[in-house]
Amino acid sequence: MSSNLKRMSARRPTNPGDRRDPIVGPTGPRAENMRSRQALALPDDARHPQTPGPPERSGQPYTPAHPDDGQLGPPAERRDEVDRIVEAWRRERPDLHTMPLHVFSRVTRLARHLDLTRRKAFTEHGVEAWEFDVLSALRRAGEPYELTPGRLIAETLVSSGTMTNRIDRMQAHGLVVRAADPADRRVVQVRLTAEGRRRVDAAMSALLASEDELLGGLDDTERAVLRDSLRTVLLHFDEA
Repeated sequence: MSSNLKRMSARRPTNPGDRRDPIVGPTGPRAENMRSRQALALPDDARHPQTPGPPERSGQPYTPAHPDDGQLGPPAERRDEVDRIVEAWRRERPDLHTMPLHVFSRVTRLARHLDLTRRKAFTEHGVEAWEFDVLSALRRAGEPYELTPGRLIAETLVSSGTMTNRIDRMQAHGLVVRAADPADRRVVQVRLTAEGRRRVDAAMSALLASEDELLGGLDDTERAVLRDSLRTVLLHFDEA
């Protein structure tokens, strides 16, 4: 048996360029040619392997399928609930691109915090959220703080019937009055009263103070970056 193996070895053609690397195995022209023939015999998905999926549920660190998902991720003390949700989806569906989930899940959660903040600011100063919409539109119009119902509809994006009902209720509460336009008696103006101005000013001050706290984790530069990024996203919808 030993002599037969020696004779077989002696008959094998050799290539002086072939060497054996202790890590990757044989190297050189002949070895490369052999690997190429082997590769052609493989199915397409084996020749072009996809990004590996997540490891089995072993607690190992997970590498996301998409590089823009943030491969390293934040340190443990900076992770929030969205990070945990996204990680779970990556584990279950590594084929999905999860960056939108990172962004809009946080936008949704911030919207909830903002809604609570606004309700608190409005309630403390005796203003309903829908009243604030109308009062603030009148206040930022400047003196004499009046707009037509049609303009208020455009500013607050409600129907004509809804606006009529709101004006009626606010007038009953002494926050606004209806007045004929001196230039055209057929045109009705809705004017802010002194009480309405007092309430909207107080509510606006409280609201901005509370919203500033929501941005407390950002410095001035980070706030400017966030502002500009959100503007870019919203312009896509405003220009549609």
